Amino acid sequence: MTSLGTAFAHTRCWARAHPLAPDGALAAAVLVCMVVGSFADPHGGPGGPAGPSFGTRTPGAVSVVLMVLGAAALVFRRRKPMAVLVCTGAVTAVELIACHPPAPVVLSAVIALYTVAAHTDRPTTWRVGLATMTVLTAVAMLFSSGPWYAQDNLAIFAWTGMASAAGDAVRSRRAFIDAIRERAERAERTREEEARRRVAEERLRIARDLHDVVAHHIALVNVQAGVAAHVMDKRPDQAKEALSHVREASRSALNELRATVGLLRQSGDPEAPTEPAPGLAHLDGLLDTFRNAGLPVRYAAAEGLAEGNVRFPAAVDLAAYRIVQEALTNVRKHAGPGAKAEVSVVRVGPTAEITVLDNGAGTGEPADGGGHGLIGMRERVTALGGTLTAGPRYGGGFRVQAILPILPAAARTGENA
Repeated sequence: MTSLGTAFAHTRCWARAHPLAPDGALAAAVLVCMVVGSFADPHGGPGGPAGPSFGTRTPGAVSVVLMVLGAAALVFRRRKPMAVLVCTGAVTAVELIACHPPAPVVLSAVIALYTVAAHTDRPTTWRVGLATMTVLTAVAMLFSSGPWYAQDNLAIFAWTGMASAAGDAVRSRRAFIDAIRERAERAERTREEEARRRVAEERLRIARDLHDVVAHHIALVNVQAGVAAHVMDKRPDQAKEALSHVREASRSALNELRATVGLLRQSGDPEAPTEPAPGLAHLDGLLDTFRNAGLPVRYAAAEGLAEGNVRFPAAVDLAAYRIVQEALTNVRKHAGPGAKAEVSVVRVGPTAEITVLDNGAGTGEPADGGGHGLIGMRERVTALGGTLTAGPRYGGGFRVQAILPILPAAARTGENA
């Protein structure tokens, strides 16, 4: 069975590569059928049995030539379907007019009409089919040696009508299958694109988390290590305190890295992270780490937010925490000595506004160091449908402000109304 399937597949490939070959074989088969049919008398011989009989008539030379011309035209039926139909229709009309009894040349016109119907649209099929059926049937009725309602004349009407209907049915089925295949391919492409988009978004999210965690804690470790090295000989107690802060910052960094990387685990892996993601409820601890590193930070929050009684959605809560973390890290790295920072978190209608200000003169290095801090913050805010502005303040310092929506779009519209 496998060998037969393989042979059939090879035959189909070869036929597609040589389209004239199958049409030539069809033309030869049609020619044989027309020649055999030209020797048959459909009404039987005189005094003979009812039904067709062979040997009672012989086709003339004109009929043979017309049958050959009609069959030869079918070789090009798929390349020039309309021209082949005109040619076979003309040959059939000549046969009906000049030869009595006529040979079955109409078979070539029937096949040509089927080809036109199978390769054109429905309106064209109806127009061409009706015209062919009318012309050939009228010619047969007008020039028939028998009565106009003879069986042969009605057979021409029936065969041309069935050819049009069969061709239209084949074309409709082919179009239906092509539409299904196109929808399946489009759905597959859509699924692949959606999968790639989700993977890219997840990679960006994890990259932002890793950047925020590493940049913040490593900056604190660097500052405290510098302090410890500076006062090691003269004030060992202060150096010990700085090293304690280094240990705490590194432990916190490791814990957050473990939680972030744990998101990449498979569902069956052990020790999946269970601690909640950081949010504004943990903001006081974050600010203390900066204060311990020598950056004075003043925090102002709307009533209820500072006490933790009012909570934002989880995504907004995490984004607000990370924005404050990254903004203060940039202040510590770029604002210069003696800088102070202010953090405010307020709710304004359906949005939350997070603002981080500093009065530093700068260290002379480009803000954000050419890294991804501001880019990561902007990506976080944009992903939630908010806006982020960051730039120098009038009179010195730097300002970062994020506006995050905390209600769905429909709810925001209703509230604004």
